[in-house]
Amino acid sequence: MPPQTTPALTYETLERLSPPRPVERVGYVAGLCAGKRVLDIGCLDETALAKRDTAHWLHGRIGTVAASVIGVDFSSQIPPEGLRTGPHTVIYRGDGMDPRAPALDDDRIDIIVAGEFIEHIESPLAFFAVLKQRFPGRELVVSTPNGLAFANSMLGLLGREAQHPDHVHLFTYKVLNTLCRRAGFADFTIIPYRFYATEMILGSTGLRRLAAQVAEPVVRAVEWLFPLLSFGYVVRIRL
Repeated sequence: MPPQTTPALTYETLERLSPPRPVERVGYVAGLCAGKRVLDIGCLDETALAKRDTAHWLHGRIGTVAASVIGVDFSSQIPPEGLRTGPHTVIYRGDGMDPRAPALDDDRIDIIVAGEFIEHIESPLAFFAVLKQRFPGRELVVSTPNGLAFANSMLGLLGREAQHPDHVHLFTYKVLNTLCRRAGFADFTIIPYRFYATEMILGSTGLRRLAAQVAEPVVRAVEWLFPLLSFGYVVRIRL
């Protein structure tokens, strides 16, 4: 079960919000999947290829602790027979909005993960409605970037912005709360996650890599003090 339902909000402008301290996203989400049968949605395009075969790849980390993992992703890199990613893990090509796969039995799924997915789709509410109908009572774990992230605000001072070219939404703590309430979820919790510069560190050299390595602990210190400025959020939902 999610650890605690997020308190009801009044939506007053100066309302006090008290999210917990940020967690390490990949390790935290993988830990929730330990020993479970997992449906992993959007699990290939969710990462840069540089993360494959490292501890920073969410799908891979889940596969090391879960009983089994069935992934669904629309990537053209996935062959018709599926992409085997481990002894008990495979990714099939399909529509994450209504995930289907040859080996997928809805009744045998314990937990659904959608890592860095809802910011890419046109209607997160429609996505939630499908999962709620197909997997009632199961836990859904969503992660998404924070529209108020300190790291992106700092880039704004330099006339820059870090965004994936496929992002069509940005979420904040209150917006995620609104989304969950409108989806009819009564049992959910919103947890900040820490800044990571993994793709820049893995994909660069020299001063660029050094700058990312220096920035990471500085940004994380700010996030620890001010969790609403964290890099993103993990949302645990009881469907």
